[in-house]
Amino acid sequence: MTEDNNLPISTKWLVDSIGEVGRSLIDQIFMIYCPKTETKGTGFLYKSGHIITNWHVIENCSENEVIAISCKNERISFVEILIDKEKDLALLKPSIKINGGLDFDNSCEIKPGIKISTWGYPLGYNGPAPLLSIGYISGFKDHQEKKDSPIIKHIVVNGAFNPGNSGGPLFIAGSDKLIGVVVNKHLPIPLYLSSALEALAKNKSGLIFTRTDEKGNREDFAESQLVAELLDHLKKLTQVMIGEAIDMSEVLDFLKKNKVE
Repeated sequence: MTEDNNLPISTKWLVDSIGEVGRSLIDQIFMIYCPKTETKGTGFLYKSGHIITNWHVIENCSENEVIAISCKNERISFVEILIDKEKDLALLKPSIKINGGLDFDNSCEIKPGIKISTWGYPLGYNGPAPLLSIGYISGFKDHQEKKDSPIIKHIVVNGAFNPGNSGGPLFIAGSDKLIGVVVNKHLPIPLYLSSALEALAKNKSGLIFTRTDEKGNREDFAESQLVAELLDHLKKLTQVMIGEAIDMSEVLDFLKKNKVE
């Protein structure tokens, strides 16, 4: 049993139940949050002292607008962000030195049927202790953001990845063998419906409402925009048992280009 009385109660329960390997991992996992855009995801400490996450988690946020929250409820600020939009990766440099860090394991056999896991902060859950998700490698996918973009290797996973898990580490289940970075889940919505949602979200004509956000700011929005926002929220909550992770080779290439060991 843990004797650290400064830990949040949920974290105490977690560390008392997950064993030595699990305890060594959750200390390296962070909730990544940008108050400016109200976006949230997951990140993990790399051996270089940087925190790795997805670019889309901190999109439109500068280094002084992003915070990381540990399982001990400690808040960490950043002094630099390095990104690769096409790979959907971001490297965050903390304002303080953080001991520890994970490393990718090139010795792992990555093939369909292998059981995997991730720790993270899915949508609607605010921690401070991360949650465990389990699945299996189903196959591989060539991901291309645009026609002229490079092809990125993704690992396809049969498992419950949710918004908020983005940026989390992908492990061989039951171990600390790091093989990738969680990036997204497959959503059962055709491209033409996604385009329709985008059109609704941009439409400012028709019945107009005024709303006040959590910071007290007032904003006018159209009825169609409200419908689009609600449908987009429900789409994100849809549970689909197929997700994707960025293969470690792509992450290591990103680190090498930024001269990070």
